[in-house]
Amino acid sequence: MSTDVNKKSPSTTTGRVARGAATRATLITVSRDLFGSRGFADTSLDDVVAAARVTKGALYHHFRGKEDLFAAVYEQVLRDVSDRVVAEFLLPDPWQALLTGSELWIDAHLDPAVQRIVMRDARAVLSWDTIRTMEARFGAVPLRGVLRRAIRTGSIGRQPLRPLALMIMGALNEACFYVASAEDTEAARDEVRSLTLQLLSGLGVGDDEAGE
Repeated sequence: MSTDVNKKSPSTTTGRVARGAATRATLITVSRDLFGSRGFADTSLDDVVAAARVTKGALYHHFRGKEDLFAAVYEQVLRDVSDRVVAEFLLPDPWQALLTGSELWIDAHLDPAVQRIVMRDARAVLSWDTIRTMEARFGAVPLRGVLRRAIRTGSIGRQPLRPLALMIMGALNEACFYVASAEDTEAARDEVRSLTLQLLSGLGVGDDEAGE
C-alpha cells in the first residue's frame, strides 16, 4: 500500500500554525516595547528582530514592513485600552458606567507609551482612514453600547446613537491631547473631568427617537 510522504498530518499543520502565531505575537510584543520607549523613527527592524530573536525573513513572513508592524502594534494598544474601558462600560448603572469609562479612556492615554504610539507616531505613520477606522472600532463602537443602555434606562435622552458616539469620542480624544500636553497634568485632568461631566449631563432626557 502506497503512502503520500509529502502529505502533512493535522498535528504537524497545527503545530506550524501555532508557532507562526507565537512568532507574530512576539514580534508585536517586542515592537510595542520598542515603539513605546524609543518611538517609530528611532526603532529599526534590526532592533525588532534582535529583541524577538527571530530572522528578518520571519518578520517579513508576517508583516510587509515597519509600517505594517506598527499598524499591528497600534491596533493592539487601542484594543487593550478599549478592553479596560469596556469593563467599566458594563457596570450595572449605565450612567455611572458612561462617566467612569469616559474618564478611564482619558486616563489610559496618560501612559507615556500609549501617548507615543497612539497620539504621536500613529498620526505620522498611518493613514487618516486607518486611524479613523481603528478609533471608531475600539472607541466609538463600545461607547455606543453604553449610550444605548443609558437611553434605554432613561439616564439620558433619546439621541441618534452613531453620530452621538462619534462626537463624544472625538471630544474625549481631544481631551487626551489637552491633558497630555499640559504643564500641570493634574490640574488639566481635573478640568477635563469636570467638563466631561458637564458634557454628558447635557444629554438630558428628551423625546426624540434614538437611531442606530
